[in-house]
Amino acid sequence: MSAFERDGPQNGIHAERISVEQVAALYGYILVGVLGAFFAGIVLAVALYYIGSVTLLNASSFIVVASACTALHLALRHLYWSSASRNDWRFWARWFTALCFADGVMWGWATVFLAAPGHATEQYLVALVAFSVAAGSLPALGSYLPALYAIFFPITLPFFVMGLLNGGAIYRVTALLDVVYIVAILGLAHQTNENFIASLRLRFEKDALAEKLRLEKERAEEANLAKSRFLASASHDLRQPIHALGMFLGALTQHEMSDEMRRLVGHMEGSVNAMDSLFSSLLDISRLDAGVVQSHPQTFRIDSLLERICRDNRGEAEEKNIKLIYCPSSLTVFTDPILLERILRNIISNAVRYTDKGRVLVGCQRRGARLRIEVWDSGRGIPQNQHDRVFEEFYQLGNPERDRTKGLGLGLAIVKRLTVILDCPFELRSQLGKGTVFTLSVPITNAASLAEQPADVSPGALRRGLILVVDDEITIREAMRSLLSGWGHEVILAGSGPEMLEQLADCPKRPDLIICDYRLRAGENGIDVIRRLQSEYNEDIPAVLITGDTAPDRLSEAKASGFLLLHKPVANVKLRATISHLMSPPEDELRQEAD
Repeated sequence: MSAFERDGPQNGIHAERISVEQVAALYGYILVGVLGAFFAGIVLAVALYYIGSVTLLNASSFIVVASACTALHLALRHLYWSSASRNDWRFWARWFTALCFADGVMWGWATVFLAAPGHATEQYLVALVAFSVAAGSLPALGSYLPALYAIFFPITLPFFVMGLLNGGAIYRVTALLDVVYIVAILGLAHQTNENFIASLRLRFEKDALAEKLRLEKERAEEANLAKSRFLASASHDLRQPIHALGMFLGALTQHEMSDEMRRLVGHMEGSVNAMDSLFSSLLDISRLDAGVVQSHPQTFRIDSLLERICRDNRGEAEEKNIKLIYCPSSLTVFTDPILLERILRNIISNAVRYTDKGRVLVGCQRRGARLRIEVWDSGRGIPQNQHDRVFEEFYQLGNPERDRTKGLGLGLAIVKRLTVILDCPFELRSQLGKGTVFTLSVPITNAASLAEQPADVSPGALRRGLILVVDDEITIREAMRSLLSGWGHEVILAGSGPEMLEQLADCPKRPDLIICDYRLRAGENGIDVIRRLQSEYNEDIPAVLITGDTAPDRLSEAKASGFLLLHKPVANVKLRATISHLMSPPEDELRQEAD
């Protein structure tokens, strides 16, 4: 029977789909099973006729009926597989069962009447072939029991009845064996049917689970995108006032102040720098997710990198009365030194931060063609069930109060992403209360391939000039005016591209630099504004994009523009260095001036 007929429409799990698959299995059997039985029947009838055990009428009748049944089976198979309504399993099951019944009647008749009377040996030969066909239908038709019953009982019962009615002892024994055969085959048929349905149910439940997991994954991805959009929006809005505050503080420091005022301004600058550090961590995650961070491997000595990182963290270690020990290494590696430094700084600073007593050991071990950089600490350790979670965003151990002085919980999330970019295997081993070991594997290279470091080039003469500032926030424009004017520059401010073009109409001077916010009002884009301003002068005027966005798609677009990109809040020192670099005269101009 079908799963729908057995379980019912309410209780059967996937019963309708299972029934459709049961019937599909029947039609998949036709080509091999029906053709095999047909050719066996033809060979049997012809052979018995030639040895004189079957009359021409019986042999011809059997062959005609077998041919007709086979042709109908093949026609039904063609209709089924070419039909668009195969889900109507009841219709197709009824027709298949009817043809199986016709096959069964044909073979059942053959066991009794095909061989001529008095040819007992030939009758048993016919029965052997017929019962083989019945047994062969078990694996093929066991998926749907009504079709199996339709062919099985018409084949086996006539021979059983003949054995009972015939007076010979051998026939009665044959009838008894026929009963044993029927019971055994039926038992196997029911077991085959149960196994087939169970396998289908398991498959559909697995498919349903996979679909559920897919939907959950889509929901999680959507939630992650929503989080990224929220962070991008919130980060942009928060960075604006912080960016303005930093510039106002920079402008304020250029004025005379009392010692107390300078102390307060220093504290304010420290707070702004702390906020900048937190926003930078969020920005790093967004840049990594956006795929705008790429590896630029080169050959360098690992010793200088590790020694510098340990030196920078040694002060904090001494304040906590713990030892930070570095074991020097003379090996040379091939990877991106900037990204590797970011990874190792996160790991070593974490080791120092979460070690209350004892020591932190940084060392290297050579393993074939790779160098294992290991950071051992005697700190608090990480529970086994938290080893994966510590690499999640915003997850921190031992910081339930969310103390921001301990960071955002993004350091190891950034480490995990960077190790993928560098293709450097990363390993964590830890035991609660005994400490942690972080291991990073990087490729070793030959020291002879160290590139010659370019000699320091003295920067060209710094000069002041006309700077265009386009930003839709009036506080930022005013902060820029105060800061840049204090540095000796002329400044023209505007809230949009068209507004800047209006102001430039009365300005005879060529701008020396364009500073433009990336996201302006009314959907205006800083990239388009810069290109429009450059086209007005038919020159590639140096330009800087400044953004508070952390959205991955916007970061990718900004990076693809080719303009220098700074992220709010921009430190005054960094902004001044950027302006000085972009406004420095080219080397050929300096040479002409010297001449």
